Amino acid sequence: MSQTLRFFRAATGLRLDTLVCTRAFATQAPGAPRFQVFNRRTKWLQKERAASDVENSRVADYLKDEVAIRLCERLLDIKREFPKVLDLGANSCNIARALTRENPDPDPDNPISDPIAKRVTELIAADSSEKMLYRDADLPFNKEINITRQVLADEESLPYDSETFDLVLSSLSMHWINDLPGVLSQINNILKKDCAFMGAMLGGDTLFELRTSLQLAEQERLGGISPHVSPLADVRDVGGLLQKAGFKMLTVDVDDIIVDYPNMFALMQDLQAMGEGNAILGREMGPIGRDVLLAGEAIYRELHGNEDGSLPATFRIIYMIGWREGENQAKPLARGSGQVNLKDILEQK
Repeated sequence: MSQTLRFFRAATGLRLDTLVCTRAFATQAPGAPRFQVFNRRTKWLQKERAASDVENSRVADYLKDEVAIRLCERLLDIKREFPKVLDLGANSCNIARALTRENPDPDPDNPISDPIAKRVTELIAADSSEKMLYRDADLPFNKEINITRQVLADEESLPYDSETFDLVLSSLSMHWINDLPGVLSQINNILKKDCAFMGAMLGGDTLFELRTSLQLAEQERLGGISPHVSPLADVRDVGGLLQKAGFKMLTVDVDDIIVDYPNMFALMQDLQAMGEGNAILGREMGPIGRDVLLAGEAIYRELHGNEDGSLPATFRIIYMIGWREGENQAKPLARGSGQVNLKDILEQK
């Protein structure tokens, strides 16, 4: 026995075989390491609590309803029937409600065109929050579309077989996903060949007014800053993630929705009613102090306030479309095979 082990045994009273039996090693699970940013249980609790207050939750759904409408309008450019559709992270079934709206772009020869829902045979609305998912189950739009609600254990692990769906939609839920590349790969797998995924998520400089105001207020009052607004994906990264997941014919665009609020506290109350509160890991630092909030409100108003006294909040929406590869799918021409110089066309205009 070495001198070091003798000293350790004398100091602790432990035998060598005890040391051997109790020692363990940390090992990395197979596959790429999974980067954890958000506490998924915290997000589930926030959505459950928001849906429990039905009246306020419905009032605060203006953003989710608007984004769902804009996302579904992109389906007007796809002249197909959709036998089986998945709404991933359905929230309160905002997409189902948007699909049953009157067609915003009717056929000139037929002004009374059917809503997009008529092209959907079955819609599966899936979400981890049961209360949020069933909050509006008694509203009239449920009778205008064949909808099945499904509670998921977690949106990051999809319980569906390969090549199950003709279309996958997701509106304002993927910005809470930890393993976004993994979820996109799963979506590609459950799509049938030559079928599309269409999603919308918060990204980029969303709520930059609120973020900067709270950071400056904390810096002034506390001498440091804490993360109170979640980190979000940048539009420059989304195309790469879709490509890495195996999607083809990619389309990514950005839309800024600016909502005016009477004050910063009204914005924060609406975010809570939406179920969009902060869910970053390590947020156990406690609530924001009253003095910091008051300072943040004053800074917000000074830096970003409108002339009428309202405060603008910017929601940057990233829309994405990707197609699972198929045999008869259109493919881009080879690089360098173009016959017309783009510069000449732009100069003519």
